[in-house]
Amino acid sequence: MSAVGRPIVIGHRGASGYAPEHTLASYFIAIEQGADYIEPDLVMTRDGVLVARHENEIGGTTDVAARAQFAGRRTTKAIDGVSVTGWFTEDFTLQELKSLRARERIPELRPANTRLDGTLEIPTLEEILALAREGRERRGERARALGLPPPAPIGVYPETKHPSHFAALGLAMEEPLVAALERYGYRGAAGCAYLQSFETGNLRRLRRLTELPLVQLIEAAGAPYDCIARGEARTYADLVTPRGLEEIARYASCIGPAKSLVIPREADGRSMGATSLVADAHAAGLKVHPWTFRAERAFLPAGVDLESELREFLTAGIDGFFTDQPDVGARARDAYLMRG
Repeated sequence: MSAVGRPIVIGHRGASGYAPEHTLASYFIAIEQGADYIEPDLVMTRDGVLVARHENEIGGTTDVAARAQFAGRRTTKAIDGVSVTGWFTEDFTLQELKSLRARERIPELRPANTRLDGTLEIPTLEEILALAREGRERRGERARALGLPPPAPIGVYPETKHPSHFAALGLAMEEPLVAALERYGYRGAAGCAYLQSFETGNLRRLRRLTELPLVQLIEAAGAPYDCIARGEARTYADLVTPRGLEEIARYASCIGPAKSLVIPREADGRSMGATSLVADAHAAGLKVHPWTFRAERAFLPAGVDLESELREFLTAGIDGFFTDQPDVGARARDAYLMRG
C-alpha cells in the first residue's frame, strides 16, 4: 500500500491519450475522467506570460510552420546545452501564440487525436487554473446532488521547463508561477498543488517562495542541466542513492522518477522486479510519483495492458503516477484499493 493510502492520479499534460496535449480540451477530459491533478508543462512568452507547452520549441505541437508571417522566426538555439532548430515561445508574444493552433505531437501513435488539429489554442496557466476551479465546482454540484461530502479541489501539478534557459533571458519563472497559484488559492503545504522540475536550483529557489510541496524529477540517465552548467559532478544516478534522496528531502517532498527506475525491464520488454527506490525514498520521507504510464502498446511492458502495469507499480508502493489516460489510471487505482 502507498505511504499515503490513496495514490493520486495525475493527468499527464491533461488526458493526452484522448486530445492533443496541453490544451484546455485535454485538461477538461482529465478532470471529467477523475484525475486528482492535472499537469501543465510551463514555458514563457516574450512578454512574460506562462503558457503550457511540452517544450519551448513549438514546431511539432502547433501549426507555426504553416504560418508564413512567422517563417523568419525559425532559428537554432542551444537549449540546456543541446542545439535545437525551430520556433521558440520566448520569441513570440502571447497574442501571437494565441493566433496559432495546437497539433497532436505523436500522430503516428495517436491518429485519433489529429481530428482536433488546428482547432485548439495554446492555453495560459491562468486559463488552466480557472478550468480547474470550474471542474471543482462541477464535482461539487454532483456531490451535493448525491448527498456526498464536498470534493477536494482539483489539484495542479505544474512543471517548469528549462528554467535556467528562461532565467538567462530575463524571464525567470518562479515568482510568476507562485503568484498565479496563490491567486487561485493554491498555497501552503496542503495546497493541492505540486511544483516539479528536472533542475535542482529551480526547486531550491521555489522553496524560498512557497510552502507548496516540490518534486524533484529524475531521468533514467544523464544529469540535471543546472548541475552540468555549474560544473558539478552530480548525475541523476547520484540522486537516487540513499544519500542523494536525503539531500533531496531537504528541499522537496517528493520525487518523480522515470518508471524504469522503479521497475526496470528485461531486454525483451518484460518487467523485472522492483528496485529499492520506493522504499529508500519513503525512508527519506519522500513520496514517489513515477512517469509516464500510457495505454499504447509501444509504451507498455511485453504482455500486459496499462491496468496490469499500474497494478504492479501500485503493489510496489508508489504514492501516485502520471498517466496519459486518467480514466484507466483511476480505474486501476480504485480496483487496487478495493482489493486491499
